[in-house]
Amino acid sequence: MIYFKALFVSILLISFSFTMYSQDTLDVQNKMTTWQMVKYDGLSVYGGVKHAYKQPFKWKEKDWATFGGVMIGTVALLALDDPANEYFSKQGEDIPDVIREASFRFGKPLFNYGLTTSVYALGLITKNKKIRKTGVLLIASATAGGLLQTVSKTLIGRARPLTGEGNLSFKFYSGGDAGFHSFPSGHAILSITTAYAIGKQFKNPFIKGGIYALGMLSPISRLWEQAHWLTDVVLSTALSIVIVDGIDNYLNKTERYTYGHKQHKIKWSLQLGAGQLGVIGRF
Repeated sequence: MIYFKALFVSILLISFSFTMYSQDTLDVQNKMTTWQMVKYDGLSVYGGVKHAYKQPFKWKEKDWATFGGVMIGTVALLALDDPANEYFSKQGEDIPDVIREASFRFGKPLFNYGLTTSVYALGLITKNKKIRKTGVLLIASATAGGLLQTVSKTLIGRARPLTGEGNLSFKFYSGGDAGFHSFPSGHAILSITTAYAIGKQFKNPFIKGGIYALGMLSPISRLWEQAHWLTDVVLSTALSIVIVDGIDNYLNKTERYTYGHKQHKIKWSLQLGAGQLGVIGRF
């Protein structure tokens, strides 16, 4: 019951926010039918997911330098895994059950896809390109990140803190052993991709900050539940941001969705000539 109430309230808030901030982007000249839009958006999702996986093969020196910096930072954080686990596990004892439940549900696939598809459905119903694009970005990012984390968990097989095996214990190709599915954090990836993709649509720093803070709640909850190490959450967060930015850049570069174009202003001038007098408008 708590899950459905939280999903319903979240959908209402997202719908209200997008309605308020997207009123000037209604695509009134759109002649596509609903089915044509669904097919078009489906291809956009496919293209976005494909682009996310092909991205590393097209990285330039700057991108590899950023990747190297993230990896070096993550390795440095390994020393903080145990202290952080001890600290957050103690804090978890005082967290209200409502917050614990909400944090856990926000990063679950069922809740995440309920929220993302609701945003897309709103754009589809209103024929608003900005909201449709946001829905496509959400679905593509969650799909790309979700598939990646599902495969990686099994292949990498990192031990969770609650197993007591330590942060450098691995069981590669761990299969169905959930105790060795610590990296990456599925909750962090789904929660951060959702919050980051939605937050990118707003210019107001307070709205952005609020959405990002909400997105971080689920990843942090995995620390106090001893389900993930600090490095799991940090690297999963960085991975989510890269995925969302990559897919967003793909949608922008390919101009799959254009909206908010400024109307061409007509410049009027007085035309004088032999036997002529008139006003000419240039645009």
